[in-house]
Amino acid sequence: MMEGIILKALSGFYYVHTTQGQFTCRARGKFRYAGLSPLVGDRVRFTPLEDGTGALDEILPRRNCFARPAVANVDQLVLVVSQAIPVTDPYLIDRIISIAAARDCECVICVNKSDLDAGDELVDIYTDAGFPTVRVSARTGEGMEQLEQLLRGKVSAFTGNSGVGKSSILNCLHPSFALQTGDVSQKLGRGRHTTRHVELLALDADTLIADTPGFSAFDTERMELCRKEELAACFREFAPYTDKCAFLDCAHVKEKGCAVLAAVAEGAIRPTRHQSYVRLYEQAKAIPDWER
Repeated sequence: MMEGIILKALSGFYYVHTTQGQFTCRARGKFRYAGLSPLVGDRVRFTPLEDGTGALDEILPRRNCFARPAVANVDQLVLVVSQAIPVTDPYLIDRIISIAAARDCECVICVNKSDLDAGDELVDIYTDAGFPTVRVSARTGEGMEQLEQLLRGKVSAFTGNSGVGKSSILNCLHPSFALQTGDVSQKLGRGRHTTRHVELLALDADTLIADTPGFSAFDTERMELCRKEELAACFREFAPYTDKCAFLDCAHVKEKGCAVLAAVAEGAIRPTRHQSYVRLYEQAKAIPDWER
């Protein structure tokens, strides 16, 4: 039996990287019966077969996993966003950040297309919230050195809505990736899905990057939500204030004596971040525990 990491999953085949090369594997039937799907990023054990392929036997314990994008064992999500076409809604960013935080995964905010719009508002919001934030342009190369430093030695998954330029950034970082890119519809203000599957790419020996399919606004409504009681902990700038509320069970939505609301009023917490929190809280509250 051998061990490796799944670099790509496509049409029921899993491409597993090992110290002895890459093996194309199929999952044994027990995975289907257990309702368990191997993911890109999974560390697995498999049995080499006589024809040079392999049969997946075991998925090793995961550090974390995501449904959208479908990856496992990620050190950080790189949220590629834009204030040019397409314009990224801060709520979308905050929803993904909350999902990542619940899975002990860091987020890097990468504001692309700075040659078209500097993205000052997004840079300010997420720098103030304490996230590594970088302004880049896949067209001019601005910020690529800084972004590359944030990626070094980690497993990162690029994510963001369609058309923000994930594949273009990766091509700029490493031209040999030669990933397909597409144009953004000026009429609709959104891009076409050019990346069709998740794949881990090696920037160097210690740095892996997952390029993932873009998503639409509809997809974000199907992303996982954490419990409402856990949500405040996913907004890191709330931390200095949550213990100072008048009531221990404060929801930080509209309660009297809420220190988080006071911090918003004083400008210590950005209003857009709190608005996203309230929207997510109301959605999480509507989902009964048995349905999760």
